Amino acid sequence: MSQQPSDQSRHLSHEPFEPSRQGTVSKLAGLAGEILATLAILCGLYVAWQLWWTGVQSEHAQTQARQSASWTAPASDKGREKVAHKQDGEPPVQPQTAHRGEMIGQLYVPRFGATWERNLVEGTSADLLAYGGIGHYTQSQMPGQKGNFALAGHRAGYGEPLSQVDKLQEGDPIVVRTKDYWFVYHYTSKKIVDPSQVNVIAPNPEHPDQPATTRMITLTTCEPKYATAAHRWISWGQLDYWAKVSDGVPLELSAKNNGGVTFESERSASPLVRMGSLLPVITALLLVYAVIYLAALIAWRFPRLKAMSEGREPQPYLSIYGWLNRHQAGIAPVRWILMILLGLLAVCALFQWIFPWMTANIPFMRALSNYPTI
Repeated sequence: MSQQPSDQSRHLSHEPFEPSRQGTVSKLAGLAGEILATLAILCGLYVAWQLWWTGVQSEHAQTQARQSASWTAPASDKGREKVAHKQDGEPPVQPQTAHRGEMIGQLYVPRFGATWERNLVEGTSADLLAYGGIGHYTQSQMPGQKGNFALAGHRAGYGEPLSQVDKLQEGDPIVVRTKDYWFVYHYTSKKIVDPSQVNVIAPNPEHPDQPATTRMITLTTCEPKYATAAHRWISWGQLDYWAKVSDGVPLELSAKNNGGVTFESERSASPLVRMGSLLPVITALLLVYAVIYLAALIAWRFPRLKAMSEGREPQPYLSIYGWLNRHQAGIAPVRWILMILLGLLAVCALFQWIFPWMTANIPFMRALSNYPTI
């Protein structure tokens, strides 16, 4: 005679379903947390790329441009620094003309640091401002010419050449070197304007409808510094004097002036700056990963792959990184080494290809890059 199941047995028969549902929710929550943590890491890496690696690439490109230009070093006296004489008379204009992307000079601002040096290139397009240095507005005057020698540069990222414009003080030297001449300007004033106020780079900014009466320099950059550039920070200076490179260096850059500046010939670039690309690093990491992975496969005779194929490998939770770890060869320490190598490869790939593509093609990312043109 059959018996009806008791209330207790009926209750027990349903117990396996509740833990299963809880386990699924827990797994999904863990996976969501992992995805959010990954996104947070990606945001941090993007900031590091924007504020550090783009500067490394920009410095590499500028160093290459200076080496290609092969300009002569300022004159010295048996290895000792010479101070160039101030020249009288009408300043020369150099260069007279320039092609887009051509290096027309170098800029030195002692207030920004003893090693601060940037190339001046013809044009202010995004690519030139990113990796060429500081761009010259093609419609403005050339160094030494009466009018306004107007420049644009990044304030954040890509070497952030003009990040410290807010520290300039009245009278600070702003020195331009062309192939053969020094042009020594001194800072006079600043102004924060809307991007539409293009008169700030006119030959006569105060009276745009009138002809130029002085020789001046203008530096334009983003405002605010680490946000969407809603305004432009304008710094003005006026020419004090000019000198010949063949006579030495201006007093404002010499060791007699608070230690002076450290020219490129007196310092060595870092290995990353000399490379300028992560491709060698990526290649080395791939080779190391392949060697360790294949060695682990041979040494442990595919134990984990075999276990997974036979369904004997436990998969207790949903995890992207757990899945990657289970598919590495070898014992746990070897698998973690392989995981670290994969992580380094991913970071290098982001810096080398993904982040630059995002900045060039996604409007929001492009706005964050702060291209500081008027």
